[in-house]
Amino acid sequence: MIELKYVEKRYPGSSEYLYVDSLTINKGEIVGILGGNGSGKTTLLKAIMGIGEIQNGTITVEGRPVTEQYDNIALITEEGSFLPDLTPVQYAEFLAGFFPRFNRKHYDKLISFYELEPQQKIKTFSKGQKLKLEICAGFAKEAKYMLMDEPFQGKDMFTRKDFLKLMVSNLKGDETILLTTHLIEEIEHVIDRAIIVHKGRIKADFYIDEMREQGKSISDVMSEVIGYKENKYKEVLDDSFPEK
Repeated sequence: MIELKYVEKRYPGSSEYLYVDSLTINKGEIVGILGGNGSGKTTLLKAIMGIGEIQNGTITVEGRPVTEQYDNIALITEEGSFLPDLTPVQYAEFLAGFFPRFNRKHYDKLISFYELEPQQKIKTFSKGQKLKLEICAGFAKEAKYMLMDEPFQGKDMFTRKDFLKLMVSNLKGDETILLTTHLIEEIEHVIDRAIIVHKGRIKADFYIDEMREQGKSISDVMSEVIGYKENKYKEVLDDSFPEK
C-alpha cells in the first residue's frame, strides 16, 4: 500500500506545484495517472518515488518511508536511471547488487527482444534504445511497486502494443503499477483505476469498472474535470466573432 497525506511539493523557480490531501494506492492495483502537460502527474510520481524533497506531508510504502523501500520500487522513465558509461551487461551486474529479486535471465531475454547490443556502451544508444533499456531493467527488477513515467514516449503503435503485452504478462498478481501517459485509449482496458491530476490537484479518482457502469469513458471524465469545450475551436472559424 502507498499512502500520501497532506503532501505538498514545489520546484524552486518553477510554476510546477502539487498538493495531495489524501491518497491511498492499494496493493495489486494498476493505476493510470492522467492529465495534461504540466498538470502535476509526473511530479506526483516523482514524489512517491522520493525524487526531490516534499515541502509538507508524508509518503509511506507499506507503512515505511520511501527511502527504506527502494529495493521494492522500480522506476521506468525516459530520463533514464542507467549509468551511461556502462554496457547493458555491466548495467545488469550493477542492478543485481541492489535488487535482490533481479531476474538476469528475463533481462537478457528482453535485451534480445528489443535488439539492443549487450556489449555496446549505453551512452551511444539512441533515445528510443535507452528507453527500451529502462523497460528491460524495470521489468527484470521484479519489484513490488512499478512506477512508469510516460513509458510510451516516442514509441510507434506496435512497440506500444508490445510494451503493454510484456507489462501484463510480467505480472505475478501482487505488483502495484502506477503509470503516467497521454495515450488514455491504449491503457483504458489495462488499468484498474484512474487518477486525474489538473493544476497540481487530484480532480478525479475512480475505478474503471464503475466508470463503465455509468456509460462513460476516461475521455468523458477528463473532459468534465478539466472543463474541455469540444466546440471551442469554432470561435476561431466564426466570422461573427468580434475582432480585437
